[in-house]
This record gives sequence, C-alpha cells and structure tokens, in this order.
Amino acid sequence: MTKQRFLIHLVLIALFFILVLFLTMQWLKSYTNHGQKLELPNYIGQKIDDAIDDANSNTFEIIVNDSIHKVGQPGGLILQQNPKGGSIVKENRKIYVMVTKHKADLVMSENLTANLYGQDFHMIKSRLENQEFKTEIKATKYDRGAPNHILEVWYEGINITDKKGIEIKKGGKLSFVLSKNDEGELEVPNLVCQSLAEATLLLDFSKLSVGEVIPFDDILDQSNAFVYKQEPSSGGGKRITMGSSIKLFISKDKPKACN
Repeated sequence: MTKQRFLIHLVLIALFFILVLFLTMQWLKSYTNHGQKLELPNYIGQKIDDAIDDANSNTFEIIVNDSIHKVGQPGGLILQQNPKGGSIVKENRKIYVMVTKHKADLVMSENLTANLYGQDFHMIKSRLENQEFKTEIKATKYDRGAPNHILEVWYEGINITDKKGIEIKKGGKLSFVLSKNDEGELEVPNLVCQSLAEATLLLDFSKLSVGEVIPFDDILDQSNAFVYKQEPSSGGGKRITMGSSIKLFISKDKPKACN
C-alpha cells in the first residue's frame, strides 16, 4: 500500500513538473514574440470596415486621415495607405489610410462658372474633365465672335452662367451653348427712312451689323440722321448672310419719299 501511494505521488509530481514546463514554454514564446516584426497587408481597394477587422486581428491599428470623392466608386474604399502593403513593421503599428467619400463634393456655381463666358470650349472642357466633371454641347447660337466659345452654361436644366448659390455635385454634367458664325441667310431688311439709331438696333436684332456710314451733308448728331440709301438694297427677295454688314448713307433731313 505504501509502495502504491509512493507511485501515485511520483506520477503527480511528474505531472506537476510537466505542467510547469509547458506553462514556462508558453510564457517564453509569448515574451519572445512580443514586439516582433510582421509583414503589413495591402489594404488598398478593400472596404474600410473589413480592413479594420483584419488589422485588429493582426495587432495593427487603422486610422483614416483623409477622404475624397471618386466618381464612379462607392464610399468607404481604401485608396492609399501608409506604410505600404508588404512593409515590415512592429506589432501595434498605426496604418494611415485615405478612403473614398460616400457623398460627392459640392462646388458653388460662382466658383465654377466664373469667367467661363467667352472662353474656348475645348480648353475649358479639358480643365473641367480633369476635375471629374462631365461636359456636353447643348446647342449652338450665332455670334459675331469666334466659333466654339462659351455663351451659356447649364446644370440640371438651369442656366447657371451668371447665377450664384447653386450647388454642383462633383462628377455632375455641365451642358454648354457655344457660339457659331456660319449661320444661314436672311432677307435684306429695309432700313431707308429710319434713323441711324433705329437702323443699328434693327441690324443688331437681325444678327447683322452697320458697315460704313456715309453722310450726305454735315451732321452733328448722326444717331438722329436718316438713312436714305443702303448697300445692299432691300426688296426683290435679296438675301444676306448673318453676320454681314450693310453700308448706310445718311442725311440730316428725312427723305421726301418717307413722308
């Protein structure tokens, strides 16, 4: 009986030493691995929530230090990280990331469309598309200036050329009305018997212009002088190209035929 107890005690002592040895080895392993260097995963392209979960399981900490809107991409995607994926770092390393925004940035109309009127469309198109705005040509209008220059800017059905306080989403579409100077022809207007001021207004309305003005006599106030002749003359179905000019002959007295 004494021998049996001795064997039991011996086995218990052996088990105790085995347990102590196992615990000691585990502690040494943990102590040795503390502060060890690890390879950093590449989180670019991953959702921020998934990346945070993975980083936490690897003793890393993800910190969002910047966010930007990217057209066509959902919010919460990691675009950049520092340190880069594959870097060898210590435990508990902080990883700084840039993510995509869920909502588009807003730009005020006065900041975007200022000084666009009269600018070459193709130059502006390149600049706006670099800022991730979409562009399209809505229409063209006759203008005496150079072609393909901006006359109007539209956004979501609103003419914002000279409007303030309108919020424009980054990535939104801007529509443009451009100038053209190759409009068709129209019938030559009859300017005889009108004052020079009246004739000038009519020509401007008709997308024509006053050419050379030739006075018949000494005229102090040409704007109130009367047109007694024009070149080209009107009538007979004569037509003239828009943008052309008409030579006017004026006199201080109203032609008798006009009475």
